[in-house]
Amino acid sequence: MPEKQRCFIALDLPKEMISELKKIQEELRKQNLFIGKFTEENNIHLTLKFLGSIQNDTVTKVKDRLKGIKLNSFEADIDELGIFSEEFIRIIWVKLNGNEVFELQKQIDDKLIDFFPKEERFMSHITIARVKNIKDKQPLFDALKKIKMNIKGQIKSFSLIRSVLVPSGPIYEVIKRYEL
Repeated sequence: MPEKQRCFIALDLPKEMISELKKIQEELRKQNLFIGKFTEENNIHLTLKFLGSIQNDTVTKVKDRLKGIKLNSFEADIDELGIFSEEFIRIIWVKLNGNEVFELQKQIDDKLIDFFPKEERFMSHITIARVKNIKDKQPLFDALKKIKMNIKGQIKSFSLIRSVLVPSGPIYEVIKRYEL
């Protein structure tokens, strides 16, 4: 194994939630409004903290620190679609609501403060597509406004994940899962 690993910490989404997000992706795919890539089903997640390329011994320390997180499982919902950024659209996302998401992210920051800076601008979002090219933004804006959703799910765990970058896209491997 290489001396460093590219890692992040992610909220584990329930299968039912991912299934509903796949339907939204399919709805957008059918409209053919942009050139890009939809997030693969097994890669759909919410990043709580991106750690970057870190030494193996730091991975071990992170694994130990995350054991101290104290939070019960909780219900969260998705009810909003959005984009980053309006001028140059690159990401289509959905917003995950739930105060516990922010509490979990804060606890992770607190546990890892010795290794990583605090997140200054955490936004509870799940990337569902990456846009490479778009000719006319307005039809996409209109399509996003028309999509109505109210997706609910029970969040029961989060994971420390290794991300291996390959030409076809990232491959995510769970290093350690933490039950809430």
